[in-house]
Amino acid sequence: MKCVLLVLRYVMAVAMLSAASLSAAAQELNCKVEIDYSQVAGTNTAVFSTLQDALSEYINTRKWTNAQFSTNEKIECKLFLTVKTYEDPHITGELQIQSSRPVYNSNYTTTLINFKDTKIEFDYSQGEPLIFSENTMESNLTAIINYYVYLILAIDFDSFSPRGGDQYWEMLKNVVQMAQSAGESGWKAFEDTKNRAAVLNAFTEPSTQKLRDMVYAYHRTGLDEMSVSPDKGRQRITQSLDILSDVSRVAPMSVGISMFKDAKLDELVNVYSKAPQDERDRVYELLYSLYPTEGKRLDQIKKGKNK
Repeated sequence: MKCVLLVLRYVMAVAMLSAASLSAAAQELNCKVEIDYSQVAGTNTAVFSTLQDALSEYINTRKWTNAQFSTNEKIECKLFLTVKTYEDPHITGELQIQSSRPVYNSNYTTTLINFKDTKIEFDYSQGEPLIFSENTMESNLTAIINYYVYLILAIDFDSFSPRGGDQYWEMLKNVVQMAQSAGESGWKAFEDTKNRAAVLNAFTEPSTQKLRDMVYAYHRTGLDEMSVSPDKGRQRITQSLDILSDVSRVAPMSVGISMFKDAKLDELVNVYSKAPQDERDRVYELLYSLYPTEGKRLDQIKKGKNK
């Protein structure tokens, strides 16, 4: 399975960047880290520049998997931390996580994750080293970062191969279990329908883990096929939306459903802009049942934006 995944990545990279040179064992992520500390202006803000550099190095220089990535196969992602309060060394805030992957035989990249974690809380002193450990919890900060790195990897691998992210979901479980044992904020089961434990459960609980099948169907059999056959690729995307509807029936409050909306709704407007009317009507009805407050955006699907 891993070989198939890597071949797919290689083919896509060559198609998009045929002139690029290959590197045998590059790190997996090209992650841009930004910190907004404007809400705590007037304090010693030099710590945030140090933290930004430390996080960038921690994420981008570490080898997180056993897979071989070439330089132009790196996963593009972004972590944007908004600091809400700072009382040295305690920091609270929100973290926006975004990741994307290329679409086969095109210059288009599609969003995989666009998620905001509103429960960020950790201690950090200027110059403090960030220590990685797979089996112990060194700090809540590194636990949060490890969690989101593994989430990015899990969903990315799932998008190329059926349940290809298995090992990274297991790593996520390990991080969550360690953090829950430590009693840190943002990790408790059933405390919050959108916290880190809830995100993990959405993709791994038996009743909702079909979301992972949707990730594969939507991207690999849908978007990736549209360069060859737009109609066939779009039909596969429509079929993948039925999985989302099935999950909604058993878990209507699943964070996985809102994560899909935040990552994909604008893209779906473009995907269906030139679809036949009956297909657009069907997709509109399905999505409206899931996201009734998004009527304005969904109307663009029904009308056909480029008609």
